[in-house]
Amino acid sequence: MLLLVGLGNPGPKYEKNRHNIGFMAVDEIVRRHSFQPYRARFQALVAEGTLDGEKVLAIKPTTFMNESGRSVGEAMRYFKLSPEDVLVLHDELDLATAKIRIKKGGGHAGHNGLRSIDAHIGKEYHRMRLGIGHPGDKARVHGYVLGDFAKTESVLIGKVIDEVAECASYLGKRKFDAFMSQVAMRLNPPQPKPEKPAGRAAKQNTGQES
Repeated sequence: MLLLVGLGNPGPKYEKNRHNIGFMAVDEIVRRHSFQPYRARFQALVAEGTLDGEKVLAIKPTTFMNESGRSVGEAMRYFKLSPEDVLVLHDELDLATAKIRIKKGGGHAGHNGLRSIDAHIGKEYHRMRLGIGHPGDKARVHGYVLGDFAKTESVLIGKVIDEVAECASYLGKRKFDAFMSQVAMRLNPPQPKPEKPAGRAAKQNTGQES
């Protein structure tokens, strides 16, 4: 089983915040892959489903960001999972808006949700880092992450979330490299090679010199 954890703060006040991009991505995966409806469990909203034939439990903690680890730890212990069975989707200041990276382990870089999860289950879980960019000044970070995406960002973020959900089947069996390759290709499809001029091609076919 994969524990698919989206990080964010509960309630309509926060739902469009940059800090809630983890919630947004998990919601779209749940919708796109026809998971069961959310229900309250493990101090979270929980939806069961499958990705690539593998059972997945999607979790959105309702404890607020800085206590997210309570929910994750409770679910992990109940199902007797290890940290390697956990994939956390979260906002990442150190990545440009709409950039995505997946890694295992590492520090929390001041992210309160990750800090809480580290305290409850250790650091050896997987993280999908969803870039939101940095405001450029450390003093502005708090207001920035708790602010809504700007209109210019929203279209791009919507596209990223769509592609994360579209390619989520790869996550069921931990095919993280394949997932990243597919998302990258869909977000930045290769440009077609320009065709050779017709006249030049015709001369080459007939053996004429130019």
